[in-house]
Amino acid sequence: MADADFWADPEAAQKVLSELKSHKRITEPYRTLTREVEEAEGMAGLLAEEPDEALATELTRSTEHLLPKIHQLELVSILSDESDAHGAILSLHPGAGGTESQDWAQMLYRMYGRYIERMGWSYQVLDLQPGEEAGIKDATIQIDGAYAYGYLKAERGVHRLVRISPFDAQKRRHTSFASVFIYPQAGENSDVLVKDADIRIDTFRAGGAGGQHVNKTESAIRITHLPTGLVVQCQNERSQLRNRDAAMKVLKARLYSLRLDEQKEKRDALGGGKKDIAWGNQIRSYVFQPYTQVKDHRTDVVTSDVQGVMDGDLEPFINAYLRKKETA
Repeated sequence: MADADFWADPEAAQKVLSELKSHKRITEPYRTLTREVEEAEGMAGLLAEEPDEALATELTRSTEHLLPKIHQLELVSILSDESDAHGAILSLHPGAGGTESQDWAQMLYRMYGRYIERMGWSYQVLDLQPGEEAGIKDATIQIDGAYAYGYLKAERGVHRLVRISPFDAQKRRHTSFASVFIYPQAGENSDVLVKDADIRIDTFRAGGAGGQHVNKTESAIRITHLPTGLVVQCQNERSQLRNRDAAMKVLKARLYSLRLDEQKEKRDALGGGKKDIAWGNQIRSYVFQPYTQVKDHRTDVVTSDVQGVMDGDLEPFINAYLRKKETA
C-alpha cells in the first residue's frame, strides 16, 4: 500500500483494501483477546503469590466474558468462504395456506429483525407486500453488517409452524410453512456485471396497502435477467427509480450467489462429489401447541423457550449449524 503505484489501478487497490479489512475482522479481535488473556494470567500469577480480595474480584470480572469471546472468534474463523464476510439479502415467502402462512411469514420477519438488532447489524426493507387479511405475501430486506451472510446462511430453508390458529373459529391446530432465502450481497468490489442488453424491465401498479399513489402509479419494477431467467421485483417505494435500484441490488445478489454455487459444484466434483449436508427442505419446526418446542432438524438442537427464539435468540441454532458444517 505504501508503493507509489498502489493506486495506479483503483479497482485492484480497492480489492486489496477489501481483503485487508476482511482479515482485520479476525486479526484485531484475536490480538485484543490475546492481550486480555495475558493480563488475566498476570493477575492470576499475582494472586497465587499473595491472595488479595480486590484483585480476585477484578480477575473474575475481567475473565467472565473471555470464554464467549473465544467461542465467537472460533465461529468467525469458520466463516472463511469468499462471501461469508459480506452483508446479506434475506427473502421470505409464505407457503400454501393463505392467511395462516402469511401470518407465519410475518412472525419470521419480526424474528429476524430482532436477531439483526441483537447482532448489532442494520437492515433496509427492499420489498414488503402485505397480505389481504393479515401477514405478508413476500418480504425482502438488505442486511448490512460484518459476516451477516456467513451467519444467516444457516437460516436458508423451510420453516414449519404448528399452533392453534388465531384465524380458526373452531380453534383447531394448523401447520404452516414459510421459505427463507439468503443471498450474499455482491459488494462494491464484486465483478458481477449486469448488462443493459441482458435485462428486461417491466413496470406495473403496486398491489396491497399503500394508498392511492401506490395503487394508481406504475412505480413497481420487475427485472428479468434474460441469460439466467432470474426474475426480481420491488414495489415497496413510491419512487420508480428507488424500486429499480432495490431490484437491481437483489438481482446482483442472486447472480453472485449463483456464481458461487457454480464454483462450489465444480470444487465438489473435483473433490469426489462431496455433498453439502445443510440444505434440507424443512430445517426447523416451531411448535406452539400442544407443547412448546423449537427443534432444528439438521443439528437436533432443541429448546422449549419458543418466545425467546421468536424474539431473536437464534444463536444456539446458527452456531450449532456452523460447527456441524465445518466438521462435516
